[in-house]
Amino acid sequence: MQITSEDRGTGGRYLGHVDGVAEPAEMTFSRASPTLIIIDHTQVPDALRGKGVGQALAEHAVAEARTGGWKIIPLCPFMKAQMDRHPDWNDVRNS
Repeated sequence: MQITSEDRGTGGRYLGHVDGVAEPAEMTFSRASPTLIIIDHTQVPDALRGKGVGQALAEHAVAEARTGGWKIIPLCPFMKAQMDRHPDWNDVRNS
């Protein structure tokens, strides 16, 4: 799987591409400030469900936050659930 990022200044998305599947998985975010993003949506196509693609997007978002020095507000139910399951991600969770 390959994850790409699209940043449009005020927001963006992470895309999870899997060979042989046309439609990528997507996690969208908005930038609340230079040091705070809001992850608001995750969409995984049926063809990619159960393959860990959503989890990979969540891990990528956390890695990007650590590298960029920002915090995450997980409004997306999927991302919120992932952050609840991973207390080791609390360093990037805005609380």
